[in-house]
Amino acid sequence: MSRGTLAITGATGFVGQTLVRLALDGDWHIRALTRSPQVSIDGVSWINGSLEDPASLAELVRGSDAVIHVAGVVNAADRAGFAKGNIESTQAVVDAAKNEGVRRFIHVSSLSARESALSNYGWSKAEAESVVAKSGLNWTMVRPPAIYGPGDKDMLDLFKMAQRGFVLLPPAGRLSVIEVSDLARLLLALVDRPETAGKIYDADDGHVGGWSHVEFGRAIGEAVGKHITALSMPRALVSLGAKLDRLMRGNSAKLTADRAAYFCHPDWVISDTARVPAEIWAPLIETAVGLRETARAYRSAGWL
Repeated sequence: MSRGTLAITGATGFVGQTLVRLALDGDWHIRALTRSPQVSIDGVSWINGSLEDPASLAELVRGSDAVIHVAGVVNAADRAGFAKGNIESTQAVVDAAKNEGVRRFIHVSSLSARESALSNYGWSKAEAESVVAKSGLNWTMVRPPAIYGPGDKDMLDLFKMAQRGFVLLPPAGRLSVIEVSDLARLLLALVDRPETAGKIYDADDGHVGGWSHVEFGRAIGEAVGKHITALSMPRALVSLGAKLDRLMRGNSAKLTADRAAYFCHPDWVISDTARVPAEIWAPLIETAVGLRETARAYRSAGWL
C-alpha cells in the first residue's frame, strides 16, 4: 500500500534517478516531470512537460503530499541562463504547489548559496532559496556540498585523470562531499518531519572537518587503484583551464569560468551548526567505499 504521492522535479537527472528509486523502495507513488518519453516504471506517473509550462507543473503536483524540487542548472552560458534555470523555474514550481494546495515543499539548494557573490551559480541558488523562503509553503531546504556517486558525470574527469596517475586540483582548500543515495535518503526523511519546516540544512558524509583537496584527490586515486600525484593549481591556471575546456568542449565544458570561481574558494566545508539532527538522518556511505562503487559503475558503463 502506497504511503502517499511525491511530486519530483529533476527525476531524470543524476540525483533525481536515485531519489525515485529509493522513494519507490519506501512505498511512495511518484509523479515525475519529463521532457522526453520514459520507460514505464511501476509506481511512477510520468508527466510530460517542462519547468516553463505551468499546465504540466500543475498536473505534476496535483494531488501530491509533497513536492521535492531537485531540478536546476549547474552550467549556463550567462547570468540570465542561471536565472532562468534556477530562480524562475523554482518560482514556477512554488506557484504550482500553492495553486494546487500542496503545502509540503522540499527544496534542493547548494552549499554555493552560502557564498553567493563568488559565482553566477551560487547567486542563482541563493535567489532560489529566497523564492522558497517567501513562498508561505511548509518548506525545508537542503544545501548539499559536492555530490558524487554512480551516474555522476561532473566528477568523471577527476576519475579519468586518476586512472592516468594524476589529479589536477584547485588551490589549497577544503570541501565536504556527499554520496547521492545519502542525499536522496535525507530528502525523503524530511518529507514526514514537520518540525523541520523553515530550516536550511547542510549535509555531508560525516567526515569531520571535510577533506582537503589533496586528500580527496588521493581518495579518488585509491578508488581506481592508483597511487596518484595530486597537483594543486594556482587560481590563474584554473581560470586558464576553464578557457581551454570551453574551447575544446564548447557548451559541454565541465570547467566553466563560473565554476572555476567557486572551485577556487578555500572553504566548502559544511557548517556544524547547520547539520541535520542525528535523530532525523545520518550518512550511511563511507566515502572511500562510495568512491570505489562510483569507479566500478563508471567502468561498467564504459566511461572509465
